[in-house]
Amino acid sequence: MTNILFANLRGVASLCCYALNTLFWVIPIFFIAFLKLVVPQATFRKWCDHILNACANSWITLNNLNQKMFADISLRVFGMENLHAQSWYLVVSNHQTWVDILILQRICHRRIPFLKFFLKKELFWFPVMGLAWWALDFPFMKRYTKSVLEKHPHLKGQDLAVTRKACEKFKTIPVSVMNFVEGTRFTRRKHAQQKSPYCNLLKPRAGGIAFVIGAMGEYLDSLIDVTIAYPGGARSFWDFVCGKITDVRIHVRTLTITPEMLGDYFNDERFQKAFQTWVNALWAQKDRCIGELLALPPDQGAEAGSLDPMPTCDPFPSLNKV
Repeated sequence: MTNILFANLRGVASLCCYALNTLFWVIPIFFIAFLKLVVPQATFRKWCDHILNACANSWITLNNLNQKMFADISLRVFGMENLHAQSWYLVVSNHQTWVDILILQRICHRRIPFLKFFLKKELFWFPVMGLAWWALDFPFMKRYTKSVLEKHPHLKGQDLAVTRKACEKFKTIPVSVMNFVEGTRFTRRKHAQQKSPYCNLLKPRAGGIAFVIGAMGEYLDSLIDVTIAYPGGARSFWDFVCGKITDVRIHVRTLTITPEMLGDYFNDERFQKAFQTWVNALWAQKDRCIGELLALPPDQGAEAGSLDPMPTCDPFPSLNKV
């Protein structure tokens, strides 16, 4: 009973720190975003983008400090070498819980540019955070079901238009474009409904990353493939702030974006089939990698860059061999 009470108090304290940190940084973020909105001069807007990213990075710095104070995690990270904060990256990852975002922000902080996610349009109305994400140029996307598109064909392609507009903004300063390829969080119910061929993953959706690569291929330096595993099972954000997630293992691969990965995914049927096969092969490797990460013995390892051996995932397949 005492341990539960202590954990809940720790959770409340951590949540308060997250809230205060967020409220502190959204004030300058909103102010700079307003200036960017009313002054349409390109050089000024680029300067605003640098200031906004600096505020966002400071926000993450204090969030990471919060984690280190209240969440006693053995964070084991493999493969963060040779990454740069002044490069452009496409980051893909599996997705099990909202905690994934905090973990990704922690391991990527100042190693690569600030992560920008594609968000569901409904999240724009999330108190305070929705406006903060908008101010930081996070793209909001509205996904329509097949039945809705059949009734309203004019809506077809609107999500791609949002992606295209976001990608144009992302070309101005270094950025890490984040994509959860499964499109939703993993649960056993969703896994069964999909009849997923993978043990630990949902089926990947290749269209999003194909479009980003096609729109930004000449800017992107690499694709960063992140695999996150929770030996104790994926838990909620509340469990995280209460210190109930104690072991997280992350494998990171930096992959070259080759010319054959550039193509028209939505109008070239041959390229679409090849790209989907490529993503499926990547996902099969990721599934095996999760198994290897979960099989590692318990360890109180340090953070990124200091652990070995790296899990032995297969070499990444080349698209022209598909």
